[in-house]
Amino acid sequence: MTEQSLSFTFDVIIPARYGSSRLPGKPLADIAGKTMVQRVYERARESAAERVIVATDDTRVADVVRGFGGDVCMTSAEHASGTDRLQEVATALGAAADRILVNVQGDEPLIPPAVINQVARNLATNTAAGVATLAEPITACDDFLNPNIVKVVAEGSGLARYFSRAPIPWPRDAFARERNVLPEGLNPRRHIGIYAYRAGLLNQFVSWPMAPIEQFEALEQLRFLYNGHAIHVADACEEVPGGVDTEQDLERMRALFA
Repeated sequence: MTEQSLSFTFDVIIPARYGSSRLPGKPLADIAGKTMVQRVYERARESAAERVIVATDDTRVADVVRGFGGDVCMTSAEHASGTDRLQEVATALGAAADRILVNVQGDEPLIPPAVINQVARNLATNTAAGVATLAEPITACDDFLNPNIVKVVAEGSGLARYFSRAPIPWPRDAFARERNVLPEGLNPRRHIGIYAYRAGLLNQFVSWPMAPIEQFEALEQLRFLYNGHAIHVADACEEVPGGVDTEQDLERMRALFA
């Protein structure tokens, strides 16, 4: 199937909070003459999405988005998670229960459009799943052991079994001998934070209490698994560059665009 002949439609929602704890005002940070939110928006517009909407709780961000011709949905500042914010947008849009919404992080100005199409397509074609997301191989042992890098284990069908900050799957015998090298054949995978949802499932999500495993891992996607809803995961079709969380990340991104 070519990108021009997708047999389904979807929308992209870009959450853009002004009050980032590590980098306040992040959506409006300048990257080679354009704000970060505009960079992300333009990448999303290159995908096959029918609509691209920025979800923000700050009028400064909204004004900038409208200034470059983008669509905005104002949301509450009280949301506990990005998924809650997405559900508010879905409700405001009057999205049908089966409408596919792709959550593109507002701090990834190099997100490949093909990856956005991929995660939407994966959800459309895997009807057993309520959510789809992506992953990539982990090749460095330090990354495998790093709790800030989320790992995912999936079954043969592509449905996720578990997401964790812990190193999974744990190579018991190999690590008993040597913990500085990943054993051949382990093939651990890093979760990439892009999601496709069906709007109806978002309405259920906001009604569920935080799951115990979610609370301890600090990973909201575990709420879906805890409540019996499958998440499809596949390796991204293109490399997804890291997002912008810190001032150092921002300087790196500026250098790449320059």
